[in-house]
Amino acid sequence: MTEEVEATIGERIDGSLAGLILASIGIVIVSALVQVSFGAYSTTLSQAWHAVFNPKVIADPKVLGALLFGGEIPDGTNLSNTTTVVWSLRLPRVLVGIFVGVNLAVSGAIFQAVTRNELASPYILGVSSGAGLAVLLTLVVFSGLSLFLPVFAALGGIVAFIIVYTIAWKGGTSPVRLVLAGVIVSTVFSSLQRGLFFFADNIGVVQQALAWTTGSLTGTGWEQVRIVLIPTLIVIPISLIVSRQLNVLLLGERTARSLGMSVERVRFGLSILAIIAASSAISVAGIVSFVGLIVPHVVRNIVGSDYRKLMIGCLFAGPALVVAADVGARLALMPIQIPVGIVTGLVGGPYFLYLMRKQQNMGEL
Repeated sequence: MTEEVEATIGERIDGSLAGLILASIGIVIVSALVQVSFGAYSTTLSQAWHAVFNPKVIADPKVLGALLFGGEIPDGTNLSNTTTVVWSLRLPRVLVGIFVGVNLAVSGAIFQAVTRNELASPYILGVSSGAGLAVLLTLVVFSGLSLFLPVFAALGGIVAFIIVYTIAWKGGTSPVRLVLAGVIVSTVFSSLQRGLFFFADNIGVVQQALAWTTGSLTGTGWEQVRIVLIPTLIVIPISLIVSRQLNVLLLGERTARSLGMSVERVRFGLSILAIIAASSAISVAGIVSFVGLIVPHVVRNIVGSDYRKLMIGCLFAGPALVVAADVGARLALMPIQIPVGIVTGLVGGPYFLYLMRKQQNMGEL
């Protein structure tokens, strides 16, 4: 039994994947330390390190629970200013960035397998636009329901993908029809998003809506950590379990059916998983572009196309990209903070063009 487990781990973890994981963890740690160190209240990296691992916080379940679940810090607990700033304001933003990176990377990887197109992503397939439209409708038209924003974001993503699936259905679906239908739905929903701005008469709402449409981690706190934590804990193990099904889908529909797979059921179920992942990220950070496209492709270039390795790589590379990009978004133009989606867009746009130039055959398109 032990030998079987070791063999399974050996199949998933090799030198290239281990290197990717270590490099990603290093990027996240360095970026996180920079993120929590600098700002209106600046500290040294050493002070930030000690604040993050302050035993008064991490060794006290009551304090940790109060921060995580939004309670009051127990009486008699005296935290330094540095620890208070780090744990109350800056560390939650890093954690949200990690969860957003995980969810968008996993979502993009699944959609690329479902469509057998390396250029597919939640944005291309209309999921991001659907979730974004739902968020904007909630903010502009149904502002009293903003507490349910994550739920509406998920519903918007699901509705958008159902429309895409319906348009693409013709006695079954195909990767090409899914992508083309996704582009159409994404375009329509993006136009509706821009149209909603004309109905917003509150400048605060407009600014909040703009932040959602560009993707921003500004102002995120423990509430957003709690919102995104549960779906992330559901998505991660399932995405690892279904990696074999994703490998089979990549072999093509005819081969998958010959192996006994119900292609449409599996494709739809995996798509729902990807929608949940993307929607949970969008519900706390808005539409952070290109992460779902770039990360799976970078990981694929390093570890290969085996989804048993690719999914593990995405779990680490996604957070590395988002957390590092958010450091640039927050500190590059201090005191002005720009949305992280702008930084990922500036990185992702040129990389997208690079893919177009490099790819001889973009999936089945």
